[in-house]
Formats: sequence, C-alpha cells, structure tokens
Amino acid sequence: MSITSPHFKFNLSISQNPHQSFLLPSHIKSSSSSTIFKSSRTRRFQTPHTSYSVNPKLRPVVTRVSNSSDSGRPFDDATSQKVSDFEASRSGHSYVGLFIRMLGLDNDPLDREQAVDALWKYSLGGKKCIDEIMKFRGSVFLTINLLKSESSVACEAAAGLLRQISSVNIYRDLVAESGAIEEITSLLIRPSLTFEVKEQSLCVLSNLSVEERLRLQIANSDLLLLLIKLLDDDEMKVKEAAGSVLANLALSDSNHKTMVEAGVIPPLAKFLRTDTEASKVIRKEAQSALLELAKDDYYKILLIEEGLVVVPLVGAAAYKSFKPSLHSWPSLPDGSELNVKQTSKGPSRFGASELLVGLHVEDDKNTKLEEAKKNAIVGRTQQQFLARIGAIELEDESNNNQTGNRKFTILPWVDGVARLVLILELEDESAIAKAAEAIADASVSEHMRTSFKEAGAVKNLVRLLDYDSEPIRLGVVRALERLSISNDVCQKIQAEGVLKPLIRSLKNPDASESSTHMILNILGRILDPSKEMKSKFFDAPVNGSKKGWNEARTSNSNLTFSSQTIQEGDVSDSTFLTRLIEILKASPPVLQTKAASILEFLTAFESCREKIISLDMESALDSVFRHKFFNGKEDTESETDFQEIELQTLEIEEYGLAVSATSRLLTRLLDSEHFRKTINASRLTNALRNVLTSRIPLQNKDWVAACLVKLNSLSGPTELGSENPINTEVILYETIPRLIEQIKDSYSLEERETAVLELNRIISEGVVDSTRAVAAQGGIFPLVKLIEEGNDRVVEAGLAILYNLSMDVENHPAIVAAGAVPTLRRIVLSERRQWVRALHLLRTLPT
Repeated sequence: MSITSPHFKFNLSISQNPHQSFLLPSHIKSSSSSTIFKSSRTRRFQTPHTSYSVNPKLRPVVTRVSNSSDSGRPFDDATSQKVSDFEASRSGHSYVGLFIRMLGLDNDPLDREQAVDALWKYSLGGKKCIDEIMKFRGSVFLTINLLKSESSVACEAAAGLLRQISSVNIYRDLVAESGAIEEITSLLIRPSLTFEVKEQSLCVLSNLSVEERLRLQIANSDLLLLLIKLLDDDEMKVKEAAGSVLANLALSDSNHKTMVEAGVIPPLAKFLRTDTEASKVIRKEAQSALLELAKDDYYKILLIEEGLVVVPLVGAAAYKSFKPSLHSWPSLPDGSELNVKQTSKGPSRFGASELLVGLHVEDDKNTKLEEAKKNAIVGRTQQQFLARIGAIELEDESNNNQTGNRKFTILPWVDGVARLVLILELEDESAIAKAAEAIADASVSEHMRTSFKEAGAVKNLVRLLDYDSEPIRLGVVRALERLSISNDVCQKIQAEGVLKPLIRSLKNPDASESSTHMILNILGRILDPSKEMKSKFFDAPVNGSKKGWNEARTSNSNLTFSSQTIQEGDVSDSTFLTRLIEILKASPPVLQTKAASILEFLTAFESCREKIISLDMESALDSVFRHKFFNGKEDTESETDFQEIELQTLEIEEYGLAVSATSRLLTRLLDSEHFRKTINASRLTNALRNVLTSRIPLQNKDWVAACLVKLNSLSGPTELGSENPINTEVILYETIPRLIEQIKDSYSLEERETAVLELNRIISEGVVDSTRAVAAQGGIFPLVKLIEEGNDRVVEAGLAILYNLSMDVENHPAIVAAGAVPTLRRIVLSERRQWVRALHLLRTLPT
C-alpha cells in the first residue's frame, strides 16, 4: 500500500536588515493523519512514512496525538513577505538546516521558539524527517537547551521534538547522553506547567526508558517521586504518560525495590479498582506495572492489601465447560440456602431467578445478609454472567499481559475471588491448578480467607483433594493450608469432610516433604488439643467484642473443635497412626512438632491410644529426645560441640517446639498404665534431663520439666524437695530462669514481686548452685532495680538474694555495676526496716 508523503507549507519572512535574525513561521500545515498511541506490551511505531517494530518487551511512546496547524505563534503580516510554497517531501529538507541554525543561543528567544515549533511539526512526517534533522550536529543539544525556556510553547515544542527523536532506536542514547533526563527533571519540578508540557516531557522519558540502562538511571533519580505524584494530576493524558514510564521502569527487576519503597503500588492500584474512574490506557499501564511487581510474593501481598487479586488467564475456551445451575432455587455461593421470597411455583429452568437475585441483592432491603455474603453473591453473578455469554477474558486476552510463561490479569477482589472459584468448577486441569495456586497466594489476610469461604471455595477445594492430577492436588492442599489459618474457615473445612481425603493423602509414603508439611498443618489445626481448652476459657466476649475466642465465627455457626465432633473411626486407621509415628521418628523438627500434636489429640480416643502404644512409641520418643543437639550437660565440651554445630536461632526454636510438643504427648501417655509398663522410664528420664540442660528456649522447657516431675513421681518413692536431683535440675534450668525472665520483662509490678519472693524462697532453702544460676541468667540488674521500686516485702527479699549472691566474690563487680551501692546507702540513711541487712551487704562489697 502506497503512502502519500505529507505536504508542508512554510511562510518564510526574510528581514531586509542583514543583522536581523530570520523569523520562521510556526504554522506548518500537514495533511498527514496523526498517529495513534498504542499502549500494549508489544508496540508498533507507525508514521505516514514508515513502520517499524521495537522490542516486544519494551514500551516506547510514539508520535504526537495532535498536529493542529494553528498551535504556533502568529506572525506579523505587516513585516513579513510571503515566499513561494513548496512541498516538504522535496524542497522542505533544504530548510531544516536553517531552522536548526535558528535554535542557536545567540538568536532571539521568539525566533528559537518558532524554529523548534517548526522542526517539531516537521518531525511528525516520520523517520525520514527525523533522520534529516539528525544530520545536523548539535540539533539535540540546542533542543534540550530550550527546555530551560520560560515559554510554555517553546518547552512543549522542544519536548515534542525530543519525543519524536527518542522514538527512533538509534538516536535514543544520544538524547540521553545530551542531558535530556536531567533537564526534564528540572522542568517537571517547576510549580506551574501546562499539561501539554508535562505530557510531552513524560513521553520523552517513556521512550528513553525502553533502554535497560536508562531505566535504572530514571528509577534512581528524583524523577521516580515526580512520576508517582503526576499519577494524581487532573489531566488524564498526563496520568497515562506517567503510567507508561512507570510500566517501563517495572520491566527491570532491579527497580522493583526502589519503586515499592517510593510508594508506587497504592496510586497505581486505585486505577484498577471499580470505585475509580480511569481511561483504558491508564488501566493497562497500571496493570502492566503491577503485574511485573507481583512477581515478588511480598509485593503481591501489598497488592492484595490494596483490594486487588492476581488472577490467572486460562483462556476463554476453558469456560465453555462451565455448567450453570439449572432448575435450582437461589442459594448462597457457599452452598447454604438463601432466604428470599419465592415469587414462582418452581425454580427457574435456566437459572434466571438466581441471576436476578444476584443482580439486585444489594438493593433488596428485605434480604438481611452480611456484607461478605452480599459481595460473594454479586461477584458470582457477574462472573457467571460473563462466562455464560462468552465475554469472560476477552479484554484480558487482548491485552496479552504475561509474566514469565504464564498469563495473568488483575481484578478487584470481589471479581477476583469469584473468578477463581468459578475456575475451580471448570474441567481444564491446568486452569484448576492455576486457580488453586492463586487462591493460596491471595489468602494472606482474614478478610481474603473469609471472602473465599463465602464465595464457595472450600467445598470445591475439598472436592478436588481426590483428583487424579498431582499438580491439582498440590495446589489444592496449599490453598486449604493457607485458608485453614482462619479459625472460622478451618471449621468450614472440617465440616466439608476434609479429614478422610487428607488422611488418605498423608498415608502415601511417596508424598513430598512440602506436601506432607502442608497436610500436617491442616490436620494440626483441626486436631489441635489446645483449641478445646481455649474455647472453654475464651469463648465469652472479651474487651467489648461481640465474639469470643473464635472471633471470625459467624453467628449461625454451631461447630466446635471438641473431640466430640471428630468421628473416632475417621482417625483410628492403623496406617495413618503408623505414618504419624514414622514422621516423629525421622523427620525435620517442624514435622515432628505437628505429628506429636496430632498424636496428643488422638490419645483422647481409647482405641487410638491403645494402637499408638502398640506401635513402638518409645523409640519415636527416644529419637526426638536423644537428638545430637541434646548431647549432655552444658560443660565445656558440650559448649564446644554446640559452637561447632552452629545452629541458627530458627533451628534452635524448631527443636524446642518439637521437644515441647513431644513432652506434652509423653505426659498424656503416662496416664496409661499399659504405657508405663512398656517403657524404660530411666532411659526417658535421662534423655529429658539432657534436654532440660540444653539451650532450647525457656518457654519450651515447661513441659519438659512437668514431664520429668511426672516420670519421677511414677517411678516409685523418692526423695522430696530440693534434695531430689531431678527437682534440683528443674529448679536450676527451668524455675529460676523463668522467675528471672518474669522479673525482667513483666509489666505487672505484682507479678515481679511474686517472682522475687519465690526466688528468695528457693535460695533460702539452700538449693545447690541456685545463686550461680541467678547470676548466670543476668538476675542481678533487675533485682537492684526492683529493690528501688518495690515495697518492704520486696526490698527485704531482694536484699536477702543479693546478700547470698555477694558471698561469691565473682558477683561483686556485677552488683556494683548495677548501682546497688547508692541504693543501699539510701536505705541505710533513711533507716528503713531493712537498713541493718543493707549495711551488712555494703560491708561485703568493695566500696
């Protein structure tokens, strides 16, 4: 197809004064049509002369949208003489050099303004015209210099000319190296700019940001904050141009952290919400930028917090398998009945009654529903309607947004949640797996988890647990694991009958460690022995709340986590119990913790308890308690071994949690006489004593100490009190550290006073090494501080403890450094009841 070259008409005035500069007209008439700005992942730059493609990952901004011929400044016809017209395609090139000379710094500002305006309009003719301009050295430098002009017309024309030049790949680096980015930054900082100047300047940046190197330069300058600020501009074209630059910057992963820290997500997210009016262009730019940022899981969470959900594009063809409910009464998305007035004798043949209810549920004042249920109905109705008419994903597919090899789109959370649940009902296995993974990624807050429950995701996910496809099962397990974090959703998952399919999945010995971990997490939340106790004590309203411990539980929910709601036959399978014990024997500490907790819950059932005891439970307990980390008392040798192992803090906490959960299980099992007869009590006692002296966190030693005491009491008559070596170790390694921590960290003065009195009682009984344990736990400093603040009983107990500590000369520097001397002197000088003990303590210290 032939393309006619544009025709330009120049009105050239030549002054009779040889010293007077040339005056160039600004109205250059062009018959060519304007080029349309296309905002897509792959952009094609088109002009009346040429058409060429750029990198499909890059997003250059192309020609000026308007080429009105009367945008320049008028000329004084009285002082100008009209010269013959000529065609730009032939003789127009000969005037380019004249125009560029007119850009010289020694020319009149008005002449420079008219010259750059003429060159800008000439450059709209396409790449050939731009090449002609670039034949003259210094044209770019002179054009950039005009960005400093105080004239809006000159700045707009200069930016427009740079926009045209930078749209050509070979000239982009020259524009940037000539200082365009710095000058545009200074220009955009000006307090009052016309939207035309802003638009043209931003389009230059958009063209330059096609290059990776220049994207980094723009993102690491003051321009980033300016771009984010311009997203709130009153003019839509400015917003679109700013969004285009940000979309290009987001193509570089190295820019993501800088962009997110600058706060780019909230202003971009508002363009994709339904409550904000925005053009298609800015929506596409915002979506493109946010999809790039959403590659990072943390940034995806920030996106979800803004009310948006990342949804996979599965193709419009996949929705052909969607089968709407026909011949059915209206119902809620989660399957429960919707209480609406039935106006017909029977359900609608084609589901129209359900559709009409969904469309008008927000306006129906007679239907009393919670906001979450209304949103679920509205979202389901909209997405099912689009699927039934074949309009779903049509616009999204045309955008062709991709991250990696997978396609995604971004929807407001109401539509996004409903779309994901709808995909779960399709027949396409790949689509189902993607939807399950997306549900897991989006379940990051109580609001989102509840939204998925109300939208009917739970019943579909439970149904898919027995699906033949491994990717689907993994995605479904991951989604259920994330959803089960919510107590309310966890109850719903249990009510949908998830135990049997989960137990079947866990019994598979070939299951991956990640899958096993997620299944144990779900089972651990359902079969949690502590939840029944919590529900008994914390189910009443707390601090004015209308709901108790299960804060998210709906008012009509009668479910409970009591063992009475679990059928004994569902969990008494021998293979299942054997699998749990195998996990307890040889697995990472995280899995051991979950397995021990589930086994503790199952010991409430007699048949389960007997099977557990008969399955070599002692060896499983021994494998946890005799880990290489618990290799004896903390003498010099064990200290060296510990340093050689170089366990990180997280690993130590994981081992502590595993030991604590296993100790709770052992305490439960010790109630069974059959179990007590089958174990080697002395072997377990020695193992627990090693655990007690290890460096696991203090809060994990309470059940270890309780289990030791119970084992000791069941082994027969023993010495009582502190004379018993086991009791002594419990005091030294659990009781004293706990009391010191209470004195240090408790906000309650009463609790701190109680701890000091208990600590004084222990030391006064003469427990071996008790004073050394107090000093080793850093108890001297908080004791001195409490003596200054406490009442007479606390002061007396604190002085008694310090006096016993002062018997060891090694503690004197710590006592003096804690400020005990001034405190003791004040007590003596004030002649308080404890002044005699304070005086004795002063005499023992090096004062």
